[in-house]
Amino acid sequence: MKLRDIAHSRTGDKGDISNISVIAFDPKDYDLIARQVTADRVKAHFTGIVHGDVVRYEIPSLGALNFVMQQALGGGVTRSLALDAHGKCLSSAILELEITKDER
Repeated sequence: MKLRDIAHSRTGDKGDISNISVIAFDPKDYDLIARQVTADRVKAHFTGIVHGDVVRYEIPSLGALNFVMQQALGGGVTRSLALDAHGKCLSSAILELEITKDER
């Protein structure tokens, strides 16, 4: 199944840093998401877009993960030639990750 089946996402930006949150619809799915949506997996998912480090922060009380991705916006809003200089579409892109149901 896709991550979008069990979670939603929001994104923000600051300079060349993109910040993406993944929030479980149902708190029971948080552990499944936390096991499978790692910083390494997110970095691999955004190969060619994210050129710096990806750090994951866990917020279990909200059923959420927050990913801070360095060098992700082509230099930042005022320097990027990208159509989506703020990186808002990255929240939809992360929800395309495949999640294994067996661990659910």
